[in-house]
Amino acid sequence: MKELNKVTDEPFEEEIIEQQPISLKSWGQKLLVALLCIASFYGGWKSYESNMANECYASGGQIIEGKRTFICELP
Repeated sequence: MKELNKVTDEPFEEEIIEQQPISLKSWGQKLLVALLCIASFYGGWKSYESNMANECYASGGQIIEGKRTFICELP
């Protein structure tokens, strides 16, 4: 199907190909994307923990381990 040029109402010389979005077809690609997302989240989480520990030490505190959290105790 040829589309018409809206300016001249004549058909375009070349047929316009509508682009389809790229889909991840293989399970291997989907698994790789999922693993990369998990690794990115885990890396960001560990970076955040490290920054919080560094701030605690910089302010003269020490880290105390709680049941599920780390607590910065200041003197």
